[in-house]
Amino acid sequence: MSVNEIDGPISVSADQLVPYIPGVIFQFHRAHNGHMHFPYLEGGGVALKHIDRDVLGQNAGQLVEQLTGEDHPKIMSAIERSARLMLPLKTRFRLPFPKADPHWIAVSARPEPVADGIQWSGIMMDISDQVTEEQRLRKLCDTDPLTELPNRRKLMLHLTHLASISTRHGTPLSIMMIDIDHFKRINDRWGHLHGDEVLKQLAVKAKALLRCEDMVARMGGEEFMVVLPLTPLQQCHTLAERLRQAVSSCDFGMGSGHVTLSIGVSEFRCGEALTSLIGRADQALYDAKDSGRDCVCLIR
Repeated sequence: MSVNEIDGPISVSADQLVPYIPGVIFQFHRAHNGHMHFPYLEGGGVALKHIDRDVLGQNAGQLVEQLTGEDHPKIMSAIERSARLMLPLKTRFRLPFPKADPHWIAVSARPEPVADGIQWSGIMMDISDQVTEEQRLRKLCDTDPLTELPNRRKLMLHLTHLASISTRHGTPLSIMMIDIDHFKRINDRWGHLHGDEVLKQLAVKAKALLRCEDMVARMGGEEFMVVLPLTPLQQCHTLAERLRQAVSSCDFGMGSGHVTLSIGVSEFRCGEALTSLIGRADQALYDAKDSGRDCVCLIR
C-alpha cells in the first residue's frame, strides 16, 4: 500500500457526510392548496431523535404546529413572506425536548417555485448556546451589576415605549425620582461595602413594595427612578409615600431612621418630551431635599 493510500484524504459522498453535519438538511414543500410536507430531512445532532420524520414526510402541518408552539404564527408568517416575495427564509423557533429545556433552532432556506407549489431547500441548526450568550450579553447591557435592577438604558427604552402608549391612548403615566439622603455619610461612617448593601437592600424592598407592572431602575450612585404605567399623579404620590415610610422604618443593619429617601413625583403630559417629564420629577426631588429630606414632593 502506497503512502498516498495511507495518509491521503478519504473521498466520501455527500450522503455519507450528512449524518455528521451538526444540523439538519431539509427540503420543505408547500402545495398551492396549503398542504405541507418534508420530502427530505436528514442530518446529525439530537433534534431528529425526538421528531417523527415519517409524519413530517407525509403531512407536516399539524406536527409543525405542535413542535413550534408559541412560535408557530411567527414561523408561518416567515414562510408566507418568503413564498410571496421569493426571498430566503430566515427565522428561529424553540423546539421542545422531553425532560429538558427547549432548544433554539435557526432556519435558513431558499425557495424555488415547483409545478405544484413552492419548495425550500435549506438547513436547521441548534443555536441554543448562541441564544444563551445573546441573553447573557443583553442582561449585561440592561442591568445594574450591583443591585441587579434595570439600568438607565433599559429604563429609558421602557419609558419611551410607555410614553408612546400614553400619548396614543390618553392613559396616565407617572414617575418617581428617588435619592437616598446623606448617602455619603453612610459610606463615610459605615464603609462603602455597607453602602453597597444598603443599595442592594433598597432595590429588593422597592421591588417588593411596588406593583409588578412598575419598573424600578438604578440611575447611578444613590439615585433611582420608578416608572408607573396607568398611574395618575396622586396615586403615584401615595405609592411613593408608602415606599418612603417603609424605608425609613427599616433597619439596614444600622438601626431604623438611618436610611431615608427624598422622592420627587411627576406625571406625563400627553405628547411632551421625556426630558420635560424627568425635569419636573428632578425639580420635585430638589424641593423634597430643600424641605428637610425624608419626604415626597410632586409637581403637577
